[in-house]
Amino acid sequence: MAIRRNLPAIRRNLPAIRRNDPAQYDELADEWWRHDGEFAALHWLAASRAEHVPPAPAAGAVLVDLACGGGLMGPHVARLGYRHVGVDIGLRGLELARAHGVTPVRGSVLAVPLADGCADVVLAGEILEHVEDHDGVVAECARLLRPGGVLVLDALASGRLSRLVNVHLLERLPGGPPRGLHDPALFVDRDRLLATADRLGLDLELVGLRPSMREAIPWALGRRASVTMKPIRSTAVVFAGYGRKR
Repeated sequence: MAIRRNLPAIRRNLPAIRRNDPAQYDELADEWWRHDGEFAALHWLAASRAEHVPPAPAAGAVLVDLACGGGLMGPHVARLGYRHVGVDIGLRGLELARAHGVTPVRGSVLAVPLADGCADVVLAGEILEHVEDHDGVVAECARLLRPGGVLVLDALASGRLSRLVNVHLLERLPGGPPRGLHDPALFVDRDRLLATADRLGLDLELVGLRPSMREAIPWALGRRASVTMKPIRSTAVVFAGYGRKR
């Protein structure tokens, strides 16, 4: 079985754009639902997020999915029984999300056009490293959550090791992010994140994540559809945050 060589080819054909340019998501819109495409790792992270979302506590419970993209959380959220509201600025992504059971809302993650306390769960996956105002995003998560509501996030950590792995290494490997997708200047200070969460009434615990190496190799050979994200002690590269609003 041939290794998935289509990924570098796709990357070579992309126009040169500045790092962290939102236009890149429009350029890659057709990749959202390809399990072997440019956003493959986002499928892995979506499945990992879902493992930390409890089943809906009641009929009509709401899950707000910030920066929902093409709606990769859709199948997971439907299984858990929530009304799935996806917020994003990208119209092409929201159109795809709607097709996968998401109620789309166009808006910024820094000024979400939804009511205070409307959500039983807020997901903030792969957002913080794409905005300058990390505190503002966390504040919106806290505002949207009802007391006792669940927050699940994941992000890229600040620091030299994270820059080396997430930019210089993974952008060159199948399953890694498209070149230019991330700006390491925006990677997340974990101590500040925890302090901000606590100040806003969120009890948050951080856990490191990495893909299963045992599964990544068969995936690269086309023998698996997905790869499991494994929890690890170190949060220095990729991490998840799990918490509740007090």
